[in-house]
Amino acid sequence: MKWKKFTIYTTTEAEDIISSMLCDLGVEGVQIEDNIPLTEADTKGMFIDILPELPPDNGSSRLSFFLHETEDGTESSSHDKDNAFEGGRDDSYTVNDRIWSPEETEKLIEDIKSELEAMRAYTDIGEGRIEVSETEDTDWMNNWKKFFKPFTVGDILIKPTWEEIPEEYRGRDDITVIEMDPGTAFGTGSHETTQLCIRQLKKHVKSEMEVLDIGTGSGILGIAALKLGAGRVTATDLDDNCTDAVCENLIANLIPADRFKLYIGNVIGDKETEDKVGYDKYDLAVANILAPVIVMLAAEGCVDRFVKKGGIFITSGIIDLKAKDVREAFMKNPAWEIIEETNQGEWVSITAKRR
Repeated sequence: MKWKKFTIYTTTEAEDIISSMLCDLGVEGVQIEDNIPLTEADTKGMFIDILPELPPDNGSSRLSFFLHETEDGTESSSHDKDNAFEGGRDDSYTVNDRIWSPEETEKLIEDIKSELEAMRAYTDIGEGRIEVSETEDTDWMNNWKKFFKPFTVGDILIKPTWEEIPEEYRGRDDITVIEMDPGTAFGTGSHETTQLCIRQLKKHVKSEMEVLDIGTGSGILGIAALKLGAGRVTATDLDDNCTDAVCENLIANLIPADRFKLYIGNVIGDKETEDKVGYDKYDLAVANILAPVIVMLAAEGCVDRFVKKGGIFITSGIIDLKAKDVREAFMKNPAWEIIEETNQGEWVSITAKRR
């Protein structure tokens, strides 16, 4: 299969109306590139730490979309007259892509050009030029796997589920093995922040502890805690894409489902999720997110409600430029006492104890 990329050169003024037009014509998703800075409202809940510096906004915009196209002369089985969006599923993707024939693609582009010309009567669409490029289907969702290799964090070996245990670690009782496939969730364990958290878990996890993993992603930190002796893990995440990844990783690590409970929801202001998680019951909490979120988690009346007195809160995802903000957030909350700060590269981990 081939993917064709179509880019419309237009203006920021026309972005919304062109996006709506493309949707009406059957295009499933639009990529927008402009130089308009994201507002605070835009970034709320996106967990963005440091935004890229953009050149000055000149009012120009590029709208791109991709079409999954059959080879010339190949009959598409992806859709029919009754349902134009069914079938043609490639399991390496997370969406049920419509597969377009060359004739359908040609007709679509003609319709888009006609709609763009009509828009000139009531809005500034700028150049309105459509640029076409082409790429082969190269299994984008899985190509990254060739770069994810087994590695160690101290005496913990983290390895992809599709890789063999390296020969030098086979049969060793002093090595704890964690099998990991993040799927579409965040978290292979290779990032510095995850490694910082794992090192702190090794210091503080004790037998049969109750652990709260906030923003679990692939489940790697919760699974590491269980491998280190914790009794049970309660995990939360905002993205339900993590559900399958967590389930598969629990199976790969032979962890019974009753030892790892996952809730999709927010422990910041979502009363239903907060009640499910439960209050004053955890010996240890861990959050590898980003500094602005950790500032909120460290505030009075947030994670301190879930952790027992004497309990531990391990945090990372903190770029060094933001470490001061996190440190101050913990210090403002009388419930927490910072007991350790560690670094790896430009990333920081802060560990606090519940007074």
